[in-house]
Amino acid sequence: MSEIVELLRQLVAIDSINPDLVPGGAGEEKIARFIADWLQEAGLEVHWDEAAPGRPNVIGIARGTGGGRSLMLNAHMDTVGVAGMERPHDPYIQDNRLYGRGAFDMKGGLAAIMTTGAAAKQLQLRGDVIITAVADEEYASIGTSSIVKRWHADAAIVTEPTDLNICVAHKGFIWLEVETSGVAAHGSLPEIGVDAIAKMGKVLVGLEELDQRLCSVPSHRLLKSGSVHASLIQGGQELSSYPKSCILGVERRTIPGETQQQVESELPAIFERIAATDPAFKASVKTLLFRDAFEVSADELIVQILRRHATTQLSEEPEIIGQFAWMDSAILSTAGIPTVIFGPGGEGAHAVIEWSDLEQVAKCAQILTAVAKEFCS
Repeated sequence: MSEIVELLRQLVAIDSINPDLVPGGAGEEKIARFIADWLQEAGLEVHWDEAAPGRPNVIGIARGTGGGRSLMLNAHMDTVGVAGMERPHDPYIQDNRLYGRGAFDMKGGLAAIMTTGAAAKQLQLRGDVIITAVADEEYASIGTSSIVKRWHADAAIVTEPTDLNICVAHKGFIWLEVETSGVAAHGSLPEIGVDAIAKMGKVLVGLEELDQRLCSVPSHRLLKSGSVHASLIQGGQELSSYPKSCILGVERRTIPGETQQQVESELPAIFERIAATDPAFKASVKTLLFRDAFEVSADELIVQILRRHATTQLSEEPEIIGQFAWMDSAILSTAGIPTVIFGPGGEGAHAVIEWSDLEQVAKCAQILTAVAKEFCS
């Protein structure tokens, strides 16, 4: 256990804040070089994949002898920011917990897959074990999006934290931008001016009603229902003028079965209802980013093997769960790779106090190694 604890300590000590979240963030290059060197020293075949300039992925392959199934293990290297944290990159251990930014989300899982890759190299399996340490999961997932263009596997495990339970579903999302149009005029001329911000108020009411409808009919056994909320709003020129424009950022969370086309039709329907009673209402919407929801059958081979070995190692059957946050598993699944989520526990994702359960980090690596030994044989 001491070796994986030291590995996790070294990973947490490297600043890998996502620069798209925090301007000036260190990014993944320094931690990627550390991981590449570590995997190469462990005997793996190492590849460097630039998802974007200065935003690398590291791929380490424990090559099989031939004829076996391949298994991809995926974890992200980037973290969110550290505002308010006292010792974000000075990890310390207390009560079998390692504290620091990224310890829980998700360098504990990253340490587990690196350790598993090193073990797989020694096992001389028939199939390949492919370690993918990826960039940018915390923002736009350009890392895993790049991975699936060049690498494939017969199955994948994403080691986001699950408290060693088996996650088979998570929500997706779509980011939308709504603009309402008004007529700019001096504030003393109401017969000329049209208030774009007031028009957006009607959209906000419609969004609240849509959210209530979605949440009132939960239809997924693990994830309940989709939802929608207003995230950002801006508009107006100055206090003495009617605003010409108002822009609203909207996030719609989705569950498996909800399509992009279906979700993108919801806001125009709201606009039509408003315009029916307000001829001066004008609005448009555009999609900024779409990410699929994710679900894998509990009968999928990789899920069955993982469940069996987790039960053996933990002396109890892990719970089958869903999670509400989006993860890179959806990209792997969409690329045709049967994928499941399984990782160590802890607390504090994106919080001021963050820690990883060291016993679970070590146990996760043991379970993943046992899974690789069976799946890739």
